[in-house]
Parts: sequence; C-alpha cells; structure tokens
Amino acid sequence: MARLPRLTVPGYAHHIIQRGNNRQPIFSGTADYEALLGMLDEYAREQKVAVHSYVLMSNHFHVLATPETAEGVPQMMQALGRRYVRYFNQRQARTGTLWEGRYRSTLIQAERYLLACMVYIDLNPVRAGMVDDPADYRWSSHGFYIGKTADRVVTPHPLYWELGNTPFAREAAYRDLVNAGVGIDQQRVLTTSTLSGWALGEPDYVAELQRRTSRRLAKGKVGRPTLEK
Repeated sequence: MARLPRLTVPGYAHHIIQRGNNRQPIFSGTADYEALLGMLDEYAREQKVAVHSYVLMSNHFHVLATPETAEGVPQMMQALGRRYVRYFNQRQARTGTLWEGRYRSTLIQAERYLLACMVYIDLNPVRAGMVDDPADYRWSSHGFYIGKTADRVVTPHPLYWELGNTPFAREAAYRDLVNAGVGIDQQRVLTTSTLSGWALGEPDYVAELQRRTSRRLAKGKVGRPTLEK
C-alpha cells in the first residue's frame, strides 16, 4: 500500500513525531539535547514555523507547530533531521541512519485539541516514568508555560493567551490543565492520528481542510479518524 503524502497546510496546527531507529536513543547527554533545540529554533525561524510546544524524549521527540507556508514544516524537519544526524554521528563516531523512517505528522483542530495536545506532550516524561512532575523535566516547553523558565524556541498559540489576562493567570490556568491530565482515549487519538496521518477534528473541520487539498484526510470517510490499535 502506497504511503500517504504528508499533510501540511499553512496556518493550521501540526502535531509532529520523530522517532529514533528501532527505538534507540537519539541523545547521549545534555549537549545533544541542547544541540537539537538550537537547531529546531534556527530552522523554525528560518522556515517561518511557530513552535507552540515540544518535548525531547530519550528516543523520540514531539513538536506542535503552525507554519506560515505549505513547505515550512517539511523543510524545517528535513533540515533539522539531516543536520542532527551528522552532528550525532560525528560525536558518537558512528555511521548510518538515526531516525525510524520519515517523521510523522498531521493537522489537529486547534479549538478542540491544541491545548490537550500541549498537555499530552508535557506529560510524556511522566507517562514514561522519568519524573513525577513535568516541571522537573528539563527538555520540554512545560517550564515556559508555567513561568519557570524562558524559552526562545516557543511561540505561544493564541488559545494559550486566552487562558488569562495576565501571565500569572495564564500560567495558573495551564498548570491546572496539566494537573487534570489527558484521558486514555484522548491520548490514543492524538497518537494514532499523528502516526497514521489522518487529520484530527470534527467533521466540519476536516471537510473544510479537504476543500484545500486533494490529499485524503480521513480513513473511509470525511470525519474524525478511526482509532486503531
């Protein structure tokens, strides 16, 4: 079965996942995490992609972003992937691929899923048993959103600004969202839609997107993607 072309539409939120080959580590220490973040910041700015949220795990990473152009996300991820592999291979005196194939991504309906996707991203280290509190994990955008750290990589989405009229109010409201967490079903649909490439949103949202692209957006029929195991 032929692979679906990547779905990318300017002005819409994209959830992106890049995994290490065979689930192998893609970072060997602090310098590697810092290097990838620096590259992400550089190429996001260069390609006019607003990065709203991210987490760097030991063998994969997530990015939630909105591009200004149709080529923004593909060009950002291609440049980031190639440069980081060269960097990592040189440091580790290794050769060959680092990634498990191409990155996976899809569009998500911001009004319904963007904040939930941010929380889902922030809670990755907690689900993995690496920390009990996402605030204790250094390699994510969570610290920025709760007022703990500055982060030049992050551009908050308008929906985050709507959480409160002051920085303190927004930080407190976002902290409450993270504390409430994301249900199992929502975790599953956020993961499955991104790995499968089906757009995630209500039927009207998917139908609107479908008018902007000839690429099929949903499995079977226009609407919310079918959950797959």
